[in-house]
Amino acid sequence: MKHSLTSGMAALLLGGCALTPPVDQSVGTSAEMSKSGQTRPLARPLTLNTQIKAVPVAARTVEEFDTTTAEQRSEAVAGATGVSGESDLGRTVASLGSPSEPGFWLKTPLVTKPSKGRVVYPATGKSVSVDLIPIEGPKTAGSRMSLPAMRLIEAPLTGLPVVQVFRVSG
Repeated sequence: MKHSLTSGMAALLLGGCALTPPVDQSVGTSAEMSKSGQTRPLARPLTLNTQIKAVPVAARTVEEFDTTTAEQRSEAVAGATGVSGESDLGRTVASLGSPSEPGFWLKTPLVTKPSKGRVVYPATGKSVSVDLIPIEGPKTAGSRMSLPAMRLIEAPLTGLPVVQVFRVSG
């Protein structure tokens, strides 16, 4: 009896693990230990994406996954004109990032801290303002770009376009 009760408890505990959402290893945890031993929150991504609606759970089409408004898309394109004080970070191969993460962003090893940026797709000459989000890896590793950003630069969603990345200061 004691053995079956223990087995039943173990099954319940392990079953609860399936309810835990997966952890995105690329963005780290919500807190880190400082040198003093105190827990400190990590820097949040920039504010470019704060007013963009979350992707509906039932989304199935590109239009349903892209929750940006026409106004937000216009602002992202308008803000992507060559800005004085920007730094050319280099080129990277960009794949489509998680379509369930809304907004205009590029997760890339070309930056070591979150910053504002601009991505240019030379094949079309189009550019878009994005939040640059650091990921681990060598500078030559690829990057992941949001669905709305890829659509605005007219990059193939199933391809591996090479894009030019700039950090915008200020």
